[in-house]
Amino acid sequence: MTTSNTSPGDVDPAVREELARLRDSIDNIDAAVVHMLAERFKCTQQVGHLKAQHQLPPADPAREARQIARLRTLAENAKLDPAFAEKFLNFIIGEVIRHHEQIADGALTSNGT
Repeated sequence: MTTSNTSPGDVDPAVREELARLRDSIDNIDAAVVHMLAERFKCTQQVGHLKAQHQLPPADPAREARQIARLRTLAENAKLDPAFAEKFLNFIIGEVIRHHEQIADGALTSNGT
C-alpha cells in the first residue's frame, strides 16, 4: 500500500498509467452526469411552466414518493447505496421545486404570460 510519504516519482509507472486511465473514466462519467442533469432540468422547467399555467402546486409529494421508491430500487439493482441515491434525488427534487416556485411567482407577476 502506498503511503503519503511516497513521492509521485516513486510510484510504479504502470500504477500511474492505471490511475490516469481510471481518472479519465471518472471525468467522462462526471461530464455525462452534468449533461444528463441539464436535460432533466430542461424537462422539469417545462413541467414548472405547465403547472404555473394551470395553477398547480410546485410540489407533488405523491409523485416524489413514487420517484424515491423507484430510484431506491434502481440503486439497489445497480449495487449503489439506496440511501445515497435517495439523498441525491431529494437534493434534485428540492431544486426542482425551487425552480417551480420561481416560475409560478413569475407567472403570477406577469399575469400568466
